[in-house]
Amino acid sequence: MTSLIDVIFLLLLFFMLSSTFTRFSELQLTGGAASAAPATGAPPVFLRLGPEALRLNGAEVAMTDLPARLADLAEPGAALLVQPGQGTSAQRLVDLMVALAGIETPKLAVRVLE
Repeated sequence: MTSLIDVIFLLLLFFMLSSTFTRFSELQLTGGAASAAPATGAPPVFLRLGPEALRLNGAEVAMTDLPARLADLAEPGAALLVQPGQGTSAQRLVDLMVALAGIETPKLAVRVLE
């Protein structure tokens, strides 16, 4: 019985020392302002996120082409409205937000489909 306890403590010590407790990745999120009205009169850009497709203002676009297309469509101060469709996983939404974090986007507003 004593040797079994020793082995358990050795295994516990091994797993505690070999594991890491750092965060794998972080995504910066900010809360909205007190008023929902945009500061400028620029029209918003609509982005519909489906399980396989991504549509920007009704036109299908690839995730890799999104920064260039968004730069062409978005006016300064325009809001970007993201609407996840039914069947879209949370991981796909996080992947989109990571892709949007790497580019200069206007405000990002996420609207969940009911």
